[in-house]
Amino acid sequence: MQGSKPKVTGIGGIFFRSANPKKTMDWYGKNLGLAIDPHGSVFEFRNADNPQEINYLRWSPFDENTDYFEPSKKDFMINYRVQNIEALVKKLKDNGVTIVDEITTYDYGKFVHLLDNDGNKVELWEPIDNFFTEIGGVTTK
Repeated sequence: MQGSKPKVTGIGGIFFRSANPKKTMDWYGKNLGLAIDPHGSVFEFRNADNPQEINYLRWSPFDENTDYFEPSKKDFMINYRVQNIEALVKKLKDNGVTIVDEITTYDYGKFVHLLDNDGNKVELWEPIDNFFTEIGGVTTK
């Protein structure tokens, strides 16, 4: 069960630029044992407050020319798992944080992007983890 305090609860994804994402994924699969899918790897872990609940983290190399990390010029973006994304965005706006877009809702959760004080684009995700459990697929665990 999600709490109501607007905050980060963990890491939801690690995204980075790569000259050859497919080759990078294959390398990590072969050498480090990541379970690779077309978008990288999904790490499966248990919720510390509810060990019966499976949670997920996405690891993905992106093409080096992607514009997904813009307006940041960095070669990476971190996705943070959050609870109560609407209240968190309100708090961030009240604190003068640059919100890049509006909250977007998908079957697997809600997303929004912001810029931190160093200009890094940050992705916030309020997940619906059971979506991934129900569709199945390979995971790294």
